[in-house]
This record gives sequence, C-alpha cells and structure tokens, in this order.
Amino acid sequence: MKTGKVALLHLETVPWAIGQNRHLIVEAIKHAATTGAEWIVTPELAVCGLQFAHIVGTEWIQPQPDVWMQQVCKLNKTLKRTIFLACPERDGPRLYNSVFVIGPTGEMIGKHRKINVASDSLSWSSPGDSIAPIECNGIRVGVLVCADVYTSNIARAMKFEGAQMLVSPASWGPGIHGPNGEWEQRTHETGLPLIVCNRTGAEKTLDFWKAPSLVVKDGTRLLAHTSKKSAVLTFNWDFEGMAPRSSRYTIDYIRN
Repeated sequence: MKTGKVALLHLETVPWAIGQNRHLIVEAIKHAATTGAEWIVTPELAVCGLQFAHIVGTEWIQPQPDVWMQQVCKLNKTLKRTIFLACPERDGPRLYNSVFVIGPTGEMIGKHRKINVASDSLSWSSPGDSIAPIECNGIRVGVLVCADVYTSNIARAMKFEGAQMLVSPASWGPGIHGPNGEWEQRTHETGLPLIVCNRTGAEKTLDFWKAPSLVVKDGTRLLAHTSKKSAVLTFNWDFEGMAPRSSRYTIDYIRN
C-alpha cells in the first residue's frame, strides 16, 4: 500500500456509559469507512473511559473478543478496514488495558497490552510484557498505548523489532501530569513517525477538552486537533515516505 487514508476517532468517552460509548464507536467506524479511510484508530479505553473502575467496577470486563467485539469484527468483515480498537480485556485473574487490531477480513491480527500502567486511574490493570510490531497491510506498526510513550524504552524496542511507524491510542490531556514533549521526543529518538489518537470530554478528575490528536514526525507536530465535540479526523498518508500527504485534517463532527 503506497498511500491511504487514516481516520482518528477523536471521541467524547463517558466512563459510566459503556453501552453509549460502544454505540458511538460503531457509528464513528461506519462514518470513517464512508470517507474511504483504510485505517481507523480509537482513543485509549474508548469503550469505558480512563476512570471507569471507580464508577462501574471491572466485573463487566471479559476475555476478548467478547460479544460486542465479535460484532465489530463481523461489521469489519463487510467494511474491509484495519481497525485499532482500544478496549480492556480479562486474561484469567489479570486485566489489561489493550489495543486490538482487526484486519480487513474481520480477524484479529494482533494486540498490544499497555506496559506503563503506573497510574491511580489504572490500578486495575496489569502491565503488558510483550513488545512486537503488528503487520497491517504490509506495514509493521508499533502500537503504544498513551503512557507507553512517556519513556523512551518501549518506542526504541519497537523500532529494534522492525516497526516502521508508531500508532498511539491515548487519553492524555494537559495539566500537571500532561504531555510535555514526549510525543515529539519519541519521534526524534527513533526516526519513526507517530500518529496519536486522543480524545475529548472530561472525567471526575481529568479534563480532555484540550487533548490533541496528532501526527508527529522528526520531533515536529504536523497535524493537530482539539475539540469540544466528538469528531472523525481523516488525512491522507504516504506509506512509502512515512509522512502525511494532507496539510490538515478533514473534520467531521458526530453526535454522541
């Protein structure tokens, strides 16, 4: 694949409304598909929000694919896209903050479990222990979940393992513990471009209204978006030059 369109689902996630969030994700995926996007990325924990455990607990988390994710896989068998779907999972006694990659045939082609989970909001999550790029349409993608970008070791290891680009579903807004150049630094260190799908909205002690979804290359933000509404952001990507061909996002606002 030489060029293609990427969609970032910059969504307002509500931590106590899992059914509502799932509906929003599916509608956003469908909309992204109508734009011609080949790759569709959700933010971190798109189905439940970051601070969900304090409100709805963790008993609802199932081994994946659960019934809902199976429905998304079935939908994608029709849409024939590549979907980076961020969702918690249960594996025996452990829970993980994971991203699942669903291929154009509707089959799971890979997953990444968040490694850097040292956060009060993520006290429910065990750290992942595997660093391996996922091959998507012939491109080796290093998936980093939010704070996996905070330190240099995971991005460097992804490059060592053969990653050609980095994709990061995130729930990372400004503030005391907000991003402070980490996205830019990881691209500078590795030489790999980074696509960040962030979110909007607010939770009990976190504010994402000004959290940006980004395309970063060589330490520079090339595309950025924040909004007060859920949006599908699309842009054209050069998979040979590993750079955006669009000078700005196309923005389609959608209802929650």
